[in-house]
Amino acid sequence: MKLSEKIIELRRANGMTQEDLASICNVSRQSVSKWEADITLPETEKLLMLGKIFRVSMDVLLKDELILSEVKEVNSCSDNAIHEKKQEVYEGVLIKESVVDDGIIDLINVNKIELWNTGGTPKYWTVLFFTSDRDDFPEKISNVMVSDSDGGENWFVDFKTGNVKYIVFKNKILKYRIGNETEKRQVCEECQKMGILDEQMNWSE
Repeated sequence: MKLSEKIIELRRANGMTQEDLASICNVSRQSVSKWEADITLPETEKLLMLGKIFRVSMDVLLKDELILSEVKEVNSCSDNAIHEKKQEVYEGVLIKESVVDDGIIDLINVNKIELWNTGGTPKYWTVLFFTSDRDDFPEKISNVMVSDSDGGENWFVDFKTGNVKYIVFKNKILKYRIGNETEKRQVCEECQKMGILDEQMNWSE
């Protein structure tokens, strides 16, 4: 039994739609659809999350020769997972030089740091790959972003939680549902008004 088939069976047995599972795993519904169609595999982090949500081991999920010995029609697993989801987890990428107060770093969990060569001045940007479980994180980061009022350009940070993408400037929080092209277009139009070039709007989803 393939991983894709196991995800379908476990999801249905726990009374979840693809949208429900996508929201819990912080991915788009299209990502779940691709997992179930055996087009792509979940990332390691998402596999661990699936094991926790469905209460099965990694061996059972990953080894084709191991079948799901027992799948019960219960709602407790789904309910628990959805309750856990109520604490939002934001994940994204922050350029340290885009904020005016380093104290914002105290509100994030830094998972990886990279130096990007800008080819200009400054020579490098410090790039932080982060998560945050602060409910007020969008508002907090919005307060400390560099803006044209600081004598420079308008900077933004992009991050997501579940199926919602955030684009945050100084005192301006934009967001859209991933997959909703109308909402995304409206956000991009607002970014253009802030002086953001088209090539700077190729953020990941």
